[in-house]
Amino acid sequence: MTSLDVKAPAAGEAPSSPAGGPPRRRLRIPARIRRGGLPYLLLLPALLFELLIHLVPMVVGIVMAFKELTQFYIRDWGRAPWAGLENFRVAVDFDAPIGAELLHSFWVTCSFTVLTVGCSWLFGVSAAILMQESFRGRGLLRAVFLTPYALPAYAAVITWAFMFQRDNGLVNSVLGGDSFWLIGDNAFWALTTVAVWKTWPFAFLMLMAGLQNIPKELYEAASIDGAGIWQQIRRITLPSLRPVNQVLVLVLFLWTFNDFNTPFLLFGKGAPEAADLVSIHIYDSSFITWNFGSGSAMSVLLLLFLLLVTAVYLVITSRGRKGADA
Repeated sequence: MTSLDVKAPAAGEAPSSPAGGPPRRRLRIPARIRRGGLPYLLLLPALLFELLIHLVPMVVGIVMAFKELTQFYIRDWGRAPWAGLENFRVAVDFDAPIGAELLHSFWVTCSFTVLTVGCSWLFGVSAAILMQESFRGRGLLRAVFLTPYALPAYAAVITWAFMFQRDNGLVNSVLGGDSFWLIGDNAFWALTTVAVWKTWPFAFLMLMAGLQNIPKELYEAASIDGAGIWQQIRRITLPSLRPVNQVLVLVLFLWTFNDFNTPFLLFGKGAPEAADLVSIHIYDSSFITWNFGSGSAMSVLLLLFLLLVTAVYLVITSRGRKGADA
């Protein structure tokens, strides 16, 4: 038996492999990248996927909005004639049938969004406040509240569609009536009910997480001072939840205004006039009438509207936050 003397490499010398092979090279990241560029390097894969999945199709859709793209140019949409702003002019001509229908769909979507976001936030904050107190079965009740958010959208909405059937649906059986819920004016209330049922657990989850950051000492001090439950909610809970609410309301607004799965699964192609949301209206204008140029123009107008609302909302909330901090 002979012993092998292992010699440590000198300073600046690359270590050699134990088997006598070529020396191993260590991956050295430049100091400049380590200090400032590493976060951007780690974000690069996500940015590339975002570019391929969202930005590239969005740019293509914007280009299509300026073309006279009908069923005659589906195979090679690049050969479609250039229409300029004609598609946009037709979409905003509210005296013409196409513009009037789009305007009606816009107001229906606004009403639907306000009701859905308002009810979802109200149910979410009420349930989150109730769940702060410890009681037997609280964990099970939290899981039950989050079930609509965890269920696949397709399975949940299709189940609601069966429940809204006139003859053998559960809704008419419980209410003791024989109303039509998926056609006519009742379609709007059926759509809003399903949307609130799907959305409010997310609000509940976000608000419940926000309530965890409120010190219990504030409520104890307020209780000692004689403040009731409603005063505590108004003076402590709601002001403390303001940062969470600012983000939550914006996210719920964007999700609800752009919602396509719920009306499409509930009504199929061609939603009733009372539940004709903008997302479904754009789909019908593109894939039912085969006028993809007009549908793309409506999509661009919807994008501009949402960007404008988001910018105004962020400016208002940032000013309110600065005023509260001052």
